[in-house]
Amino acid sequence: MRWDRFFDDLEDQLASEWEAERAALDSEAERLRLSRVPLRDRLAALIDRDGASAAPSFEMRDGTVLVAEVSGLGADWAALAPATSRSGAVIAPLGGIMSIGMPQPDLLRSARPVGARSSLSERMTLGFALRDLVRRRVAVTLHLVHGRTLAGTIDRAGVDHLDLALHDPGVPRRADEVTGHRIVPFEAIAWVRLEGGATTR
Repeated sequence: MRWDRFFDDLEDQLASEWEAERAALDSEAERLRLSRVPLRDRLAALIDRDGASAAPSFEMRDGTVLVAEVSGLGADWAALAPATSRSGAVIAPLGGIMSIGMPQPDLLRSARPVGARSSLSERMTLGFALRDLVRRRVAVTLHLVHGRTLAGTIDRAGVDHLDLALHDPGVPRRADEVTGHRIVPFEAIAWVRLEGGATTR
């Protein structure tokens, strides 16, 4: 009887050690997986999240804090839908996001593995998105990293910069309304607010 108890104790001890070792291996595997997760994947997990909790808040490089839902992702940018309905949609370069605040359940969910991603969206760079705004003639406000804003319509978008025709927000892009032009490198842009529909030349 004593030997039976002795072997039972040994088996329990071995099982406990095995579980502890397996938990440690699982933890290490999870740490390794998380070390390879890019910000883009964390943001992808927030698309179509349960809207019952508070919307994430995005602190941008210019100091602005945007409370918004992630509505889409490109290769190096996120589309944000501000929580206030009167605000226009936002294009945020991933490099322009300084921090993201969210409820803990969303934070934990964003760290879980994401499903298959669209290879097409991974190829849509910031330049691609801005060239679409050129085609649509959408008025924008560029929020620059040093805190200044420029309002107007993007006339051209290159690989790393854009040409902006300056005019007042809400005013169509017409030659007599344009007050100047700027070349703006993408790295100077903290975020872009879309101000409305198509404008005319």
